[in-house]
Amino acid sequence: MSADMHVLDDLQWRGLVAHSTDLDALRAEMDDHPVRFYVGFDPTAPSLHMGNLLQILTARRLQEAGHVPYALVGGATGMIGDPKNSGERALNDLDVVKAWVERVRGQIEPFLSFEGSNAATMVNNYDWTASLSTIDFLRDIGKHFPVNRMLARDVVRSRLEAGISYTEFSYVLLQSMDYLNLHRDHGVTLQTGGSDQWGNITGGVELIRRVEGARVHALATPLVTRADGTKYGKTEGGALWLDPEMLSPYAFFQFWLNVEDEKVGELLRAFTFLSHEEIEALDAQTSEKPFLRAGQRALAEHVTALVHGAEETARIMAASTALFGGGALRDLDVDTLAAALREAGSVEVERADGLPAVVDLMVASGLSRSRSEARRTVAEGGAYLNNVRVRDPELSPTESDLLAGSWLVLRRGKKNLAGVEVLR
Repeated sequence: MSADMHVLDDLQWRGLVAHSTDLDALRAEMDDHPVRFYVGFDPTAPSLHMGNLLQILTARRLQEAGHVPYALVGGATGMIGDPKNSGERALNDLDVVKAWVERVRGQIEPFLSFEGSNAATMVNNYDWTASLSTIDFLRDIGKHFPVNRMLARDVVRSRLEAGISYTEFSYVLLQSMDYLNLHRDHGVTLQTGGSDQWGNITGGVELIRRVEGARVHALATPLVTRADGTKYGKTEGGALWLDPEMLSPYAFFQFWLNVEDEKVGELLRAFTFLSHEEIEALDAQTSEKPFLRAGQRALAEHVTALVHGAEETARIMAASTALFGGGALRDLDVDTLAAALREAGSVEVERADGLPAVVDLMVASGLSRSRSEARRTVAEGGAYLNNVRVRDPELSPTESDLLAGSWLVLRRGKKNLAGVEVLR
């Protein structure tokens, strides 16, 4: 964003405004003074994921424009769990949620500044919910929610025939109460979130109007979807987690590297802090020379550096290059090498009295369908062991060939890769 561009204009250029209550009124308030805003994260898993990352980065953009973020980690609402397309939320135990709260807080903190005139504040809705009695909740919050309007909400209307619990039905009251408390105690006048939360977000806007007679704002980002309209954020193994223990940084990098050409510009705008000019130049390269994958490479590098750090990103990029013959395999960090080979596809073999021949390893790893096919690949010069062309089909690796004491890298041709983990 250029220095003279309004943050709302930047958010719109980046495609980050799906819904808003009144952008002109919000702009006027932002021009008058720094706005205090909040975004919420329910700890319903040990880690945040891609959708949460979009909210964190949006909060960072607003903070860098001078506004004051409040990051809410929902220790109370996290006990209710995530909504589902069908069926009820899975309820979580208090001790489990408390542990997840701390993990989620630790993932949010590196993205925001907690110093300076617009320092971020971390809050937990368990603090104002745990001691609230049922009578007080019904009297002070519930009376402001007309049942006919709650029944008209899409998430409720779609579930009426199959059945919906009071917990699911009344979730909007809890999230709305968060906004009311932050408005009263901290002067928060803007809530941001994903468009799938728009009904809950505007519920808070309406509650504050009814209780306090105040006008506050809401802004929602669009859902991030693939070119075919299905949700992003899912890999073959589950969600695109930010925690490196749940998804390796190498797999995280590969996800961004492999996004469709049709979506790379959108994701560069939403998930990176590259300038408008830099992104437009990458758009042009993607359009004119898509085979270079310049946009995807920039996207993978910048987002991985944001989440996992520049040093880890450099190790991943070195591994990506070395695995296909562009660097020294033995120089790679062992964890990065193992993660890369598991992501590419790997097989385990027992050390036993010696290691199998390369042709047998190619069959075991799936690079070849049969020994005869593997032998043909060797004869044609297309088989590689640790980036060295294999010329003898009966060659067996030795202990000295093992990388980091237990790994072999097999390749068929330029692009087909597999790892072999040799067990002791």
